Amino acid sequence: MPLHDLKIHVRFKLSALWTAIMFCYVYGDFWGLYRPGNLRDILEGMGPLGPTSQGSLLAVSVLLAVPAVMIFLSLVLPPQAARWLNLLVGVALTGIVLVTLPGAWTFYVFMSLVEIAMQLAVIGYAWRWPRQTP
Repeated sequence: MPLHDLKIHVRFKLSALWTAIMFCYVYGDFWGLYRPGNLRDILEGMGPLGPTSQGSLLAVSVLLAVPAVMIFLSLVLPPQAARWLNLLVGVALTGIVLVTLPGAWTFYVFMSLVEIAMQLAVIGYAWRWPRQTP
């Protein structure tokens, strides 16, 4: 006997994808702390964008806040705005992740590929957002 399945609205799919993307970002950065020399560099004031400064930490914080904010905005923005914002942010973050791949360790490449796959799913769901029937 087939199992009953509930149709999940695109908003909830997008919100769930952004939640998963955010976790991948956080875990990828966390595991990066275990690379030899990373903790020494942090203690010596080196950050992901060079010397640690308020500006560099703010830039990284803004970048990492984007998926967290998208979890909420995907649910509450008007449909047209939510669709276009998901498309734009999905494309932008995919590009940023791709730029960080050259020379990356295997674990980071793996996490990045998972992030890219989910961001492409965001783009796909947003692109195919269901239209209202008149």
